[in-house]
Amino acid sequence: MKHFVGKSPAAMVACLGVVLAGAVPAQATVNVTVGNSTQPWLGFMNVFNLPSDGGAYQFGGPWGVPDLVATFDDPNDKLTLSPNTIGDPNPYWYIGGGGPGAPGNKIMEANLYIEMTDDALAGQTMFFDGTVLSNTFTSAHQSYIFIRDFAPDYSTFNQTIVPALPGPFSISLALDPGPGRHVQYGFQTVGVNVWFTDTAPFGNVVIATPEPASLALLALGGLAVLRRRR
Repeated sequence: MKHFVGKSPAAMVACLGVVLAGAVPAQATVNVTVGNSTQPWLGFMNVFNLPSDGGAYQFGGPWGVPDLVATFDDPNDKLTLSPNTIGDPNPYWYIGGGGPGAPGNKIMEANLYIEMTDDALAGQTMFFDGTVLSNTFTSAHQSYIFIRDFAPDYSTFNQTIVPALPGPFSISLALDPGPGRHVQYGFQTVGVNVWFTDTAPFGNVVIATPEPASLALLALGGLAVLRRRR
């Protein structure tokens, strides 16, 4: 499966919408879903040169969720992932300088994710479930769904990553049993940067999100099982 390996930000807050699967022992699995804008979503961007310029890694760092570009529509239970944009007209970002119609000069790897640092997850298998309603990206962009399990110092990680194809998805990853690890799950959008007025022709990915009432039930169920384990 095609993917880009990026750098990672420091640990942040743990996700609420967690529930251990009832069909297997409580210590064995943890299920997570997409969630909505009230969840503690984080953004991280890695930037590379174009393949025609050698594709070298340039830099990476935390990135605002709206700037990824990721848009939550809570009333309609949807998340839309669009091509990455930069409003800076500098030729570093756009060939010949930025503006409507200007071709992008970088490859941007946008990561939208929730990070969990609870040692109660160690050694379990995480399942990430949801539905991709549509994917209209052109060949200039790709979208992926992932679970990542980082070492305490973020030096290495294990991951499951798959393309965001239309339809239901369910991916899993056996988490390392060691303490102090950082588990992330979410979405990655990779492709050339696009001037902000030019995104529509490049398409997007639309993902279903649970209704708030469903999220509340998931959170309560997960907290109850974690208390029993401890």
